This record gives sequence, structure tokens and C-alpha cells, in this order.
Amino acid sequence: MIIVLTGIDGSGKSTAARALVASVRARGGRAVVVSNHAGRRVMSLAAASLGVRLPDRVADAVETLLRVVNVLVSHLRASRFDGLVVMDRHLHCQLALRHAKGLPRGRFLPWLMDRLPQPDAIIHLDLDPAEAHRRIIARGTDSENLEDLAAFHKGYRELPEYAGFLRIDACAPAAEVAAEMNSRLASARTD
Repeated sequence: MIIVLTGIDGSGKSTAARALVASVRARGGRAVVVSNHAGRRVMSLAAASLGVRLPDRVADAVETLLRVVNVLVSHLRASRFDGLVVMDRHLHCQLALRHAKGLPRGRFLPWLMDRLPQPDAIIHLDLDPAEAHRRIIARGTDSENLEDLAAFHKGYRELPEYAGFLRIDACAPAAEVAAEMNSRLASARTD
């Protein structure tokens, strides 16, 4: 089973992925987290330290390349793993970022998404951008501004695929979010 987690920065995707995997393993199941990062944090920190801002198209090209490679590797790993695979981010994240930056959707990412094995569920961790911004500031490892988070939040909602996402309120602690994910996945399996 493949589960994809989406959501804006600060929504708790990585934390929820680890909590979900831990809960499956605690019940004796097999589960693994694979990350499909695009290098945004590294690029933004490097650009900030150099006092430059990468043009949106250049940043998108680099992020898309890194995310596509990570997604392909993750799907290869998933094909060889007998258990639950939780993908922390996917190509939907890149499409939402493009929308947030006012860039075109393009044809390649939707084409690739149609050809990859379809996830059993796409879980979107929904969080108000102001709360996500507070969390990002509190962890102190990267920086995002509220305006960009709000645009990213809107970008997800305007994806054609968004209607099929399982949406979970990400305001709760990670253990509660994981419990809600388990409950929603159990319901999805019986439908």
C-alpha cells in the first residue's frame, strides 16, 4: 500500500509520516517512510546567505528535477517493499508550488503522475498558513514567509486532484494526526 502525504511547509508531513509508520510497526506491520524532497530548504538557505533570490523558473527547474528523481527512486523502493510505504511529499507538491508562484502547470508532471503507480490514498494535512508559519519560526531550521505559505495553501486547493485527497486537520499533535490517518485508511480499505 502506498500513501502520499501533502501539505504546506509546517503542516507536519514528516512528523506525521514517522508517527504513522511507528504505529503500524507497533502493531506488528511493516512500514517505511520515503521522502520526496526537492531541496527547497537548502536552496532558500543558500540564497539567503548569499543575499540573492533565485528566479522562480530557475528554482522550479531545480526543484522539479530533484523531486522527480526522488519520486522515481521512491516508487522503485515501494515496488520492492512488502508493506505500507508512506511517501512524504510527491509530484502534487511541485504542482502546488508552481501554482503558488504563478508558473504554468506544464505537461510533464501530470503525464508522469498518470504513468506512475497510483497511491492508495493521498492524505493532505490541512493547516492554516499562520499556524504553519508559527511552527516554522519555532523550529528555527528554515524560513518561509506568511504570504508564500498562503499562496502555497491556495495552490493545493486549486489543483484538479485536490478533490480526491483525504483531508485531515493538522492542528492536532502528531500522534492524534497519525491516529486519524489510521482511521481514515482503515475506512478507505473497507470501501
